[in-house]
This record gives sequence, structure tokens and C-alpha cells, in this order.
Amino acid sequence: MIASMKWPLALAAIGEAATGAALLIVPSSVGELLLGEALTGMANAVARVAGTALIALAVACWRNSPLLGMLTYSAVVTLYLAYLGLVGGFTGVLLWPAVAAHGVLSVFLGRMWLSTEVR
Repeated sequence: MIASMKWPLALAAIGEAATGAALLIVPSSVGELLLGEALTGMANAVARVAGTALIALAVACWRNSPLLGMLTYSAVVTLYLAYLGLVGGFTGVLLWPAVAAHGVLSVFLGRMWLSTEVR
């Protein structure tokens, strides 16, 4: 796939995917390396959502598919926000509406992606 991409775009996609993965796995350490302070509490959750967005951006660039990038982001954020609500103890008033909105959007985007016209 790299051969068919312009090398700056491929390099950017790889860099964003790596940064996104690091934010998902060790958000506090990434915060410390980038900003000089470790992330704590709610900042870790926000950093993981940002990491998901970076990975989705990389997917969109890599596959030349904004639809697949948005599907990736929406599906992963749906699962992560639901996890935060069920296991993480987060209780914001917009948490469950956001889970529902991203879940519905994921279904619509998934159906579009699976249709033969879009692929």
C-alpha cells in the first residue's frame, strides 16, 4: 500500500497511528513526554479519545477513505465511552446520549461502507 501512496502522506499516517496507539496505551506517559507533566484522572480518558481520533485519521489517509476513518472513530469511541460509563464510573449527563449517537452513527456508516456503491 505504501508504494501507491505519496511518501509524505504515508509517513504522516504512520506517525499519527503510532501517536494514537501510544495515547491509547500509555496516555499519561505521552502527556509527560509532550507537555512535561503526566496526565491524571479525566485527562487520561480524553487523551484516549484523542488517540482514537488519530488512529481513525491514519486509517482514512492510509485507505484513502474518509468513510472508513469516520467508521473507525465512531465505532471505537462508542465502545470506549460505554466502557467508561459501565466500568469506569463516569456519569456525565451527556455520556449515554453520546454513546447512543455514536452507536447509531456507526451502524449507518457501517452500512454505507458495506454497500457496493461506496467501496
